[in-house]
Amino acid sequence: MVIKHILIAHDLRSTADLALRRATQLARQHHARLTLLHVIESNQPAAVQEKAEQALDSSLTRFAPRGSELHIQIGRPADVILNQIQDLQADLLVLGAHHERHEFFSGTTLDRIARGCHIPLLLASIDDDAPYQRALAALNFSLCACNAFGHAYRLLPAAAELHALHVFETPKGSPAEVEALLATQRMLIEQLLLDETRNLPAKGPTLSHELQPGTLPHTLHEAIGKYRPQLLVLGSHGRSALSQALLGCLTQHFLHKAPCDVLMVR
Repeated sequence: MVIKHILIAHDLRSTADLALRRATQLARQHHARLTLLHVIESNQPAAVQEKAEQALDSSLTRFAPRGSELHIQIGRPADVILNQIQDLQADLLVLGAHHERHEFFSGTTLDRIARGCHIPLLLASIDDDAPYQRALAALNFSLCACNAFGHAYRLLPAAAELHALHVFETPKGSPAEVEALLATQRMLIEQLLLDETRNLPAKGPTLSHELQPGTLPHTLHEAIGKYRPQLLVLGSHGRSALSQALLGCLTQHFLHKAPCDVLMVR
Protein backbone atom coordinates (compact mmCIF):
# COMPACT_ATOMS: atom_id res chain seq x y z
CA MET A 1 0.00 0.00 0.00
CA VAL A 2 1.36 3.35 -1.07
CA ILE A 3 -0.60 6.09 0.66
CA LYS A 4 -1.13 8.95 -1.78
CA HIS A 5 -4.57 10.19 -0.71
CA ILE A 6 -6.13 10.10 2.77
CA LEU A 7 -9.87 10.65 3.22
CA ILE A 8 -11.16 11.66 6.64
CA ALA A 9 -14.90 11.63 7.31
CA HIS A 10 -15.62 14.38 9.84
CA ASP A 11 -18.88 14.51 11.83
CA LEU A 12 -18.19 17.76 13.74
CA ARG A 13 -17.50 16.00 17.04
CA SER A 14 -14.34 16.60 19.06
CA THR A 15 -13.21 13.03 18.27
CA ALA A 16 -13.37 13.93 14.58
CA ASP A 17 -10.80 16.70 15.14
CA LEU A 18 -8.69 14.11 16.96
CA ALA A 19 -8.95 11.91 13.86
CA LEU A 20 -8.11 14.89 11.66
CA ARG A 21 -4.92 15.46 13.62
CA ARG A 22 -3.94 11.80 13.12
CA ALA A 23 -4.80 11.98 9.42
CA THR A 24 -2.68 15.14 9.14
CA GLN A 25 0.28 13.43 10.79
CA LEU A 26 0.02 10.49 8.40
CA ALA A 27 -0.41 12.77 5.38
CA ARG A 28 2.81 14.56 6.28
CA GLN A 29 4.64 11.30 6.97
CA HIS A 30 3.62 9.81 3.63
CA HIS A 31 3.54 13.08 1.63
CA ALA A 32 -0.10 12.35 0.81
CA ARG A 33 -3.07 14.50 -0.15
CA LEU A 34 -5.75 15.00 2.49
CA THR A 35 -9.47 15.44 1.85
CA LEU A 36 -11.97 16.20 4.60
CA LEU A 37 -15.49 14.92 3.94
CA HIS A 38 -18.65 15.90 5.80
CA VAL A 39 -22.05 14.38 5.07
CA ILE A 40 -25.30 16.22 5.75
CA GLU A 41 -28.51 14.22 5.92
CA SER A 42 -31.13 15.08 3.30
CA ASN A 43 -33.81 17.72 4.00
CA GLN A 44 -31.65 19.73 6.39
CA PRO A 45 -32.10 23.54 6.29
CA ALA A 46 -29.47 25.69 4.61
CA ALA A 47 -28.40 27.04 7.99
CA VAL A 48 -27.15 23.55 8.94
CA GLN A 49 -24.81 23.43 5.95
CA GLU A 50 -23.61 26.99 6.58
CA LYS A 51 -22.82 26.19 10.21
CA ALA A 52 -21.05 22.98 9.20
CA GLU A 53 -18.91 24.81 6.63
CA GLN A 54 -17.81 27.36 9.23
CA ALA A 55 -16.85 24.66 11.75
CA LEU A 56 -15.05 22.54 9.15
CA ASP A 57 -13.15 25.52 7.73
CA SER A 58 -11.98 26.24 11.27
CA SER A 59 -10.81 22.63 11.75
CA LEU A 60 -8.99 22.66 8.40
CA THR A 61 -7.23 25.89 9.27
CA ARG A 62 -6.18 24.65 12.71
CA PHE A 63 -5.14 21.09 11.95
CA ALA A 64 -4.89 20.17 8.26
CA PRO A 65 -1.90 20.63 5.95
CA ARG A 66 -2.03 23.51 3.49
CA GLY A 67 -3.76 22.46 0.29
CA SER A 68 -6.19 20.05 1.96
CA GLU A 69 -9.65 19.95 0.41
CA LEU A 70 -13.12 20.12 1.97
CA HIS A 71 -16.04 18.22 0.46
CA ILE A 72 -19.59 18.56 1.81
CA GLN A 73 -22.09 16.05 0.44
CA ILE A 74 -25.81 15.40 0.97
CA GLY A 75 -27.12 11.90 1.63
CA ARG A 76 -26.79 8.86 3.86
CA PRO A 77 -23.38 8.94 5.56
CA ALA A 78 -22.32 5.35 4.86
CA ASP A 79 -23.36 5.47 1.19
CA VAL A 80 -21.72 8.85 0.57
CA ILE A 81 -18.47 7.89 2.29
CA LEU A 82 -18.15 4.63 0.37
CA ASN A 83 -18.90 6.39 -2.92
CA GLN A 84 -16.36 9.13 -2.19
CA ILE A 85 -13.68 6.50 -1.52
CA GLN A 86 -14.18 5.32 -5.09
CA ASP A 87 -14.60 8.75 -6.70
CA LEU A 88 -11.58 10.30 -4.97
CA GLN A 89 -9.43 7.15 -5.27
CA ALA A 90 -8.51 7.34 -1.60
CA ASP A 91 -5.96 4.92 -0.16
CA LEU A 92 -6.86 5.25 3.54
CA LEU A 93 -10.12 6.16 5.31
CA VAL A 94 -9.87 7.77 8.75
CA LEU A 95 -12.76 8.04 11.21
CA GLY A 96 -12.98 9.23 14.78
CA ALA A 97 -13.92 6.55 17.31
CA HIS A 98 -17.11 6.97 19.31
CA HIS A 99 -17.58 5.21 22.63
CA GLU A 100 -21.13 6.53 22.89
CA ARG A 101 -23.93 5.74 20.47
CA HIS A 102 -24.32 8.40 17.82
CA GLU A 103 -26.46 8.49 14.70
CA PHE A 104 -23.57 9.26 12.37
CA PHE A 105 -20.83 6.68 12.90
CA SER A 106 -22.02 4.26 15.60
CA GLY A 107 -24.23 1.20 15.26
CA THR A 108 -25.24 0.10 11.80
CA THR A 109 -23.67 3.10 10.01
CA LEU A 110 -20.16 2.28 11.22
CA ASP A 111 -20.73 -1.40 10.45
CA ARG A 112 -21.89 -0.58 6.92
CA ILE A 113 -18.84 1.60 6.32
CA ALA A 114 -16.51 -1.12 7.62
CA ARG A 115 -18.20 -3.87 5.61
CA GLY A 116 -18.15 -1.88 2.39
CA CYS A 117 -14.74 -0.23 2.77
CA HIS A 118 -12.31 -1.85 0.32
CA ILE A 119 -9.35 0.25 1.55
CA PRO A 120 -7.74 0.21 5.02
CA LEU A 121 -9.92 1.88 7.66
CA LEU A 122 -8.23 3.67 10.55
CA LEU A 123 -10.34 4.39 13.60
CA ALA A 124 -8.63 7.12 15.63
CA SER A 125 -9.25 6.83 19.36
CA ILE A 126 -6.24 8.15 21.26
CA ASP A 127 -5.53 11.84 21.81
CA ASP A 128 -2.03 11.77 20.36
CA ASP A 129 -0.87 12.94 16.95
CA ALA A 130 2.79 11.98 17.31
CA PRO A 131 3.96 9.25 14.90
CA TYR A 132 3.04 5.75 16.03
CA GLN A 133 5.70 3.97 18.10
CA ARG A 134 4.03 0.66 19.01
CA ALA A 135 1.58 -1.47 17.04
CA LEU A 136 0.10 -4.88 17.78
CA ALA A 137 -1.18 -7.09 14.95
CA ALA A 138 -3.40 -10.14 15.44
CA LEU A 139 -1.87 -12.56 12.94
CA ASN A 140 -3.11 -15.91 11.69
CA PHE A 141 -2.88 -17.75 8.41
CA SER A 142 -5.82 -15.98 6.74
CA LEU A 143 -5.24 -13.72 3.76
CA CYS A 144 -6.97 -10.76 5.41
CA ALA A 145 -4.74 -10.98 8.52
CA CYS A 146 -1.62 -11.11 6.33
CA ASN A 147 -2.89 -8.17 4.29
CA ALA A 148 -3.50 -6.20 7.49
CA PHE A 149 0.02 -6.97 8.70
CA GLY A 150 1.51 -5.75 5.41
CA HIS A 151 -0.56 -2.56 5.38
CA ALA A 152 0.45 -1.80 8.98
CA TYR A 153 4.13 -2.30 8.11
CA ARG A 154 3.85 0.26 5.31
CA LEU A 155 1.77 2.67 7.39
CA LEU A 156 4.15 2.81 10.36
CA PRO A 157 7.31 4.90 10.48
CA ALA A 158 10.67 3.13 10.44
CA ALA A 159 11.25 4.00 14.11
CA ALA A 160 8.12 2.11 15.23
CA GLU A 161 7.75 -1.45 16.52
CA LEU A 162 5.24 -3.89 15.02
CA HIS A 163 4.52 -6.92 17.19
CA ALA A 164 2.61 -9.86 15.67
CA LEU A 165 0.56 -12.03 18.00
CA HIS A 166 -0.60 -15.47 16.92
CA VAL A 167 -3.10 -17.07 19.29
CA PHE A 168 -3.29 -20.85 19.15
CA GLU A 169 -6.28 -22.45 20.83
CA THR A 170 -4.81 -25.22 22.95
CA PRO A 171 -6.08 -28.61 21.77
CA LYS A 172 -6.87 -31.56 23.96
CA GLY A 173 -4.14 -34.13 24.43
CA SER A 174 -1.22 -35.13 26.57
CA PRO A 175 1.37 -32.48 27.54
CA ALA A 176 3.79 -33.96 25.03
CA GLU A 177 1.21 -33.83 22.24
CA VAL A 178 0.25 -30.24 23.07
CA GLU A 179 3.89 -29.16 23.14
CA ALA A 180 4.52 -30.82 19.79
CA LEU A 181 1.56 -28.98 18.27
CA LEU A 182 2.78 -25.68 19.72
CA ALA A 183 6.24 -26.28 18.26
CA THR A 184 4.67 -26.92 14.87
CA GLN A 185 2.61 -23.73 15.13
CA ARG A 186 5.73 -21.72 16.03
CA MET A 187 7.53 -23.08 13.00
CA LEU A 188 4.57 -22.33 10.73
CA ILE A 189 4.09 -18.77 11.98
CA GLU A 190 7.83 -18.06 11.66
CA GLN A 191 7.73 -19.31 8.07
CA LEU A 192 4.64 -17.19 7.40
CA LEU A 193 6.37 -14.07 8.69
CA LEU A 194 9.44 -14.86 6.63
CA ASP A 195 7.30 -15.23 3.51
CA GLU A 196 5.37 -12.03 4.21
CA THR A 197 8.42 -9.88 4.94
CA ARG A 198 10.02 -10.87 1.64
CA ASN A 199 7.38 -8.74 -0.07
CA LEU A 200 7.83 -5.74 2.24
CA PRO A 201 10.19 -2.76 1.83
CA ALA A 202 13.58 -3.21 3.45
CA LYS A 203 13.16 -0.03 5.47
CA GLY A 204 10.31 -0.30 7.93
CA PRO A 205 9.34 -0.81 11.56
CA THR A 206 11.12 -3.28 13.81
CA LEU A 207 9.31 -6.63 13.76
CA SER A 208 8.73 -9.08 16.59
CA HIS A 209 6.31 -11.94 17.12
CA GLU A 210 5.03 -14.44 19.61
CA LEU A 211 2.70 -17.40 19.81
CA GLN A 212 0.37 -17.63 22.79
CA PRO A 213 -1.91 -20.55 23.62
CA GLY A 214 -5.42 -19.53 24.62
CA THR A 215 -8.59 -18.04 23.16
CA LEU A 216 -8.28 -15.10 20.80
CA PRO A 217 -10.47 -12.50 22.55
CA HIS A 218 -9.03 -13.12 26.02
CA THR A 219 -5.41 -13.45 24.91
CA LEU A 220 -5.60 -10.39 22.65
CA HIS A 221 -7.03 -8.30 25.47
CA GLU A 222 -4.17 -9.46 27.73
CA ALA A 223 -1.62 -8.54 25.05
CA ILE A 224 -3.16 -5.08 24.66
CA GLY A 225 -2.80 -4.56 28.40
CA LYS A 226 0.78 -5.82 28.34
CA TYR A 227 2.13 -4.00 25.28
CA ARG A 228 -0.11 -0.92 25.42
CA PRO A 229 -0.02 -0.40 21.65
CA GLN A 230 -1.03 2.89 20.09
CA LEU A 231 -2.34 0.96 17.09
CA LEU A 232 -4.19 -2.37 16.96
CA VAL A 233 -4.13 -4.10 13.57
CA LEU A 234 -6.93 -6.47 12.56
CA GLY A 235 -7.93 -8.29 9.42
CA SER A 236 -11.65 -8.69 8.76
CA HIS A 237 -13.74 -10.72 6.38
CA GLY A 238 -17.31 -11.98 6.15
CA ARG A 239 -18.17 -15.28 7.79
CA SER A 240 -21.97 -15.56 7.71
CA ALA A 241 -25.16 -13.74 6.86
CA LEU A 242 -25.37 -12.10 10.27
CA SER A 243 -24.18 -8.50 10.35
CA GLN A 244 -22.05 -9.16 13.45
CA ALA A 245 -20.27 -12.03 11.75
CA LEU A 246 -19.82 -10.09 8.51
CA LEU A 247 -17.18 -8.03 10.25
CA GLY A 248 -15.99 -10.85 12.42
CA CYS A 249 -17.13 -10.61 16.03
CA LEU A 250 -13.71 -9.58 17.29
CA THR A 251 -13.20 -6.82 14.74
CA GLN A 252 -16.69 -5.48 15.31
CA HIS A 253 -16.07 -5.42 19.07
CA PHE A 254 -12.93 -3.29 18.69
CA LEU A 255 -14.60 -0.97 16.19
CA HIS A 256 -17.16 -0.03 18.82
CA LYS A 257 -14.90 -0.27 21.90
CA ALA A 258 -11.50 0.75 20.60
CA PRO A 259 -8.80 0.58 23.32
CA CYS A 260 -6.43 2.48 21.02
CA ASP A 261 -6.38 3.40 17.35
CA VAL A 262 -7.55 0.48 15.21
CA LEU A 263 -6.48 -0.33 11.65
CA MET A 264 -8.95 -2.67 9.94
CA VAL A 265 -8.10 -4.27 6.62
CA ARG A 266 -10.35 -6.60 4.64
